[in-house]
Amino acid sequence: MLSNCTISENTASNHGGGFEFVNSTATITNCSITDNHVSFYGGGCYVSNSSPIFTNCTIAENSASRGGGLDCNSASLPVLENCILWNDTPEEIHTIGGAHVTVSYSNVDGGWEGEGNIDADPDFRSVGPLAWLLGPGSP
Repeated sequence: MLSNCTISENTASNHGGGFEFVNSTATITNCSITDNHVSFYGGGCYVSNSSPIFTNCTIAENSASRGGGLDCNSASLPVLENCILWNDTPEEIHTIGGAHVTVSYSNVDGGWEGEGNIDADPDFRSVGPLAWLLGPGSP
């Protein structure tokens, strides 16, 4: 279980610039996963045969060759609720090999099917050392 943490400015050569979940479960709550980079899959998170649950998380500005925010394969079943996935390169979420991602009440750049999801600029702000704050006009 990870709560109230910042995973930022990491690099990896293969998978998971921020996190790599393989054959596991995890609960990630109130975390910021930002500015992570990887050469291959899952800039923010790489998920293989796993079912992590992300709640109230920001996944933004991560990059990879596939799955900039989240790359899921091998029958993975991650759940994201009340999260922001924004400006990850080349896409927010990538699935392959039977993976299925459930996203609800979240703001996903480019959109994602699911109850309560939106695609609207989150109006991020930085104040001093605090980054990824929502501005007063945030949807």
